[in-house]
Parts: sequence; structure tokens; C-alpha cells
Amino acid sequence: MVERDSPETRSDTTPGENVLLDVREVKVHFPIRGGFLGRGGGAVRAVDGVSLHILRGETLGLVGESGCGKSTLSRAIVQLIKPTAGEVYLSGVKLNGLNRAELLATRQRMQMIFQDPYSSLNARMTVGDIIGEPLINFKRGDKQHRRQVVAQLLKTVGLHDYHVNRFPHQFSGGQRQRIGIARALALRPDFVVCDEPVSALDVSIQAQILNLLEQLQQEFGLTYLFIAHNLSVVRHISDRVAVMYLGRIVELARNELIFNNPLHPYTRALMSAIPLPNPTRERARQRVVLQGDVPSPANPPSGCRFRTRCPLVRSVCADRDPALLGVPEHVVACHAVNGIEGMAPWSPVMPESQPA
Repeated sequence: MVERDSPETRSDTTPGENVLLDVREVKVHFPIRGGFLGRGGGAVRAVDGVSLHILRGETLGLVGESGCGKSTLSRAIVQLIKPTAGEVYLSGVKLNGLNRAELLATRQRMQMIFQDPYSSLNARMTVGDIIGEPLINFKRGDKQHRRQVVAQLLKTVGLHDYHVNRFPHQFSGGQRQRIGIARALALRPDFVVCDEPVSALDVSIQAQILNLLEQLQQEFGLTYLFIAHNLSVVRHISDRVAVMYLGRIVELARNELIFNNPLHPYTRALMSAIPLPNPTRERARQRVVLQGDVPSPANPPSGCRFRTRCPLVRSVCADRDPALLGVPEHVVACHAVNGIEGMAPWSPVMPESQPA
């Protein structure tokens, strides 16, 4: 696999113009219809106050159990789902403050690569039509120009120009994901959400797709939000990692810090589940097994949301929701580690808004 730049050589916590995406206290609540005439059913708090930022050219990994709100957050960021509250800025432009025409124009800078490389492609369209559709929608060049762009994109993702007239069912899973990547690159975006792009692929194909994503990032200067369950994949591709639990960020740190020194008990449990490549030679690692089930996002626990499963729970956890504390390189929301020297209140980078 392609080796990433050393974190020490990257300004991955530097504020200012280097920030591409700024997410501020975003909430996404889905109403529960119940009772007479569908009223008064409460709400599912899928995302409940998430703040983070992503720097230009970096990859932020987003991890957590199924149902913690990762995909919902990503769709709220690109405005496929309207946030219930909070703000999302792209290069200082407030996305959830744009009208329909302005948002449509801004969408050229944001694209998604989906988990299932088959269902995300229209089975009735040829590969050439699938990749060229964004160019038509945004009136990029004439027919001949679009044909050239499609051919070049196919070559860029490792396919051939003679694939242009074939249909998605004629390709393997890895090839279909390459087609999805080519479609995402058609408009030359700045920001790409990778929503578990390799989880449906064989292990050998996963490595090829990860290498391709890294090569494209270097070639086109892309910024990724990379969502995954496989922590080994996240460790390889990410510059920083954010850990979500029940709709909130519980820990965020540089790659090497969060994997070598996880602070939150939930993060420690996730890290302990990573398979060892050679367990007979690797140093023994204690497996952390969490007790109980994940609480319902419709009725989360008071105080710390992880307290019902936490091995370090204490009385304050039920009364007060822990704030994100730490240094810019490593922040955590946990009462059990708040006393560590150097912990201080933390807030994400918030550049001033600029006109579109």
C-alpha cells in the first residue's frame, strides 16, 4: 500500500485558511410518529451536537458501531439531509444557509462514494452515461468534450475506454466501485465522503481501492471524510480519527495518538477488537468486552451516553454530560480522564463565514 505522509510533517491541527470543512454543533433528529394523528412521538437523535473540522488535503476517519450516526452525519454535511440544528461551512460558506440554486452550484465541490458499488449505480445506464451524467447536469462542455473526460476518468481509476458502453452488471464489485469513484471525480470536487467504500469488497480488492483513493488524493488534492468499521483500514488511510457513540463525538485525535494511546473507554474497547496479524508473536493484548446493548437514540441515558456500558463509570457520569477536553492533537469526552494534566476546554476551528 502507498505510505502516507508522516503526521509530524502535516499541519493537521493548524487553524485558519487551511480548514476546508467546519461542522458546528450539528444535530439530526428524526420525529417518531405516534399517538393520536401521529403527534407527540418524540424523536430519534441520530446526530446530537457534533462539531469537527477537516483540513484541506487530509483524511478524517470516522468510526463507531452501527447505528451511532456516522452515515447520517455525512449526509447532513453534504446537505442530503437537512440538519435539525447546527451549521456546516465549506471554505467559509454556510451550506445550510444557501438557497436551492446556490446549494446546487456548491454541490459540484462535494461528492460521495457509497458502500454498495452495485445499488449506487443505475443498472439501466452504461458506464459512459453514469460517469458523464454529472457533466450533463452541470453543463460541462459539449458531447465530444464529455466523451473525452469520461475516457480519461476511466483510465484514471484503472479501467479501459472500451468499458464505456458496458452496463454495471458486467463488472466485478471492485470494478463497479472504480466506476463510482470515477463518477465522484467527474466534477473535480474538493471534498469527498467515502461512506464505507471498501466494506463490501474482498480483502485483496480493498487494498487496491485504498491505494487508488490515496493516489487520487495526491493527484487531485482531495479531502476525505472516510467512514468505516474496519479500524485497520482507518489506521492506514486516515490522518486524524473521530470516534462516534450514540450521535456524539467521544474522542478525536491524530492517527498515531488514538491508536497508540486511546483515552476514552469506548475507544479502548474498539481498539482491543482489532485482529493481530500474528498473535503468537505480537505482545498480548487485553480484550475489552463491553456489557449490555447500545441504548436507543430515541431515549439516550442522562449524562454520559456511554455510562450504561462503561467499565470506568462513576456517579458524576449520570448527572453531567462530559465536554470534549484536551489539546488540539487529542480531545476526549470522559469524566474518568478529565483530570489528566494538560486537559482544557476544546472547540473546533471556526473560520469566519465568507460570501459564496
